[in-house]
Amino acid sequence: MDRLIEKIVKMSNPSVVGLDPKLEYIPDYIKKMSMDLFGNTPKAAAHAIFRFNMQIIDAVCDVVPAVKPQMACYELYGSWGIRALEKTISHAKQKGMYVIVDGKRNDIGPTMEAYCQAYLGDSELFLNEKYSAFGSDSLTVNAYLGSDCINPLLKKCGECDKSIFILLKTSNLSSKEIQDEKLISGETICERVGKMCEEWGKNCIGKYGYSRVGAVVGATYPKELKNFRQQFPHTFFLIPGYGAQGGKAEDVAFAFKDGLGAIVNSSRSILCAWKKNDCLPEKFAVEARMEALRMKDDIISKL
Repeated sequence: MDRLIEKIVKMSNPSVVGLDPKLEYIPDYIKKMSMDLFGNTPKAAAHAIFRFNMQIIDAVCDVVPAVKPQMACYELYGSWGIRALEKTISHAKQKGMYVIVDGKRNDIGPTMEAYCQAYLGDSELFLNEKYSAFGSDSLTVNAYLGSDCINPLLKKCGECDKSIFILLKTSNLSSKEIQDEKLISGETICERVGKMCEEWGKNCIGKYGYSRVGAVVGATYPKELKNFRQQFPHTFFLIPGYGAQGGKAEDVAFAFKDGLGAIVNSSRSILCAWKKNDCLPEKFAVEARMEALRMKDDIISKL
């Protein structure tokens, strides 16, 4: 997590751009170019997504420390979509950005070990050769299966200098149906998960005071953000829900202590800034950059 924090400090910007592209977000001229090359096919859709992502990354890489691609947006287009994800991650890494893959993976045993190798480490080939399948820096994780699903991740994070973000309190309205339910001990399920994040991360706390085990806490729950920051001092937060979902800068401010402690995600507000501002399609990347800077200023002003 230190690598992410250092990028945040260097850019004075605790925000991450969610690369969750839909075809409706992409200007027609890019889609036409892809269709001219590959027809009305999944390959063309994936090609358009990567071209769109590449320009977004180029526009924000010097002002935003990280990107967060959502895997479902790429899986829609099968193997071509996965290839677009690989290329997107590679391009972001070449531009010096920290990459958080939003996959919310959850399993045990060899299956979780395979996820670890795919997203946080190296995949094994023949003759003891290895290669990095995705090369991301971090992965979002669902801890519903308990320590059996987290321990392989901790081992891989330590070996490869990577991090994870465990779902703690998600931004959607119905999260309360499970996450806010109280246990016999009197604590809620999400509070128990938070305590486990602190426990899982106690042996890998970095120089800034935060462990490799982060947590996802939605901007739409500011009260919980405030309480969690006090309860879980070594857990770095990934905060979705800012912008289009209704989360505000004054809400996310509760997650910070001395200007650190969290990174705030925005997807639609940045990717679709050109539509919101009724700009020329060719200016979509410029508008994305301007929205990213506006978001930065908005958050920093409340810290």
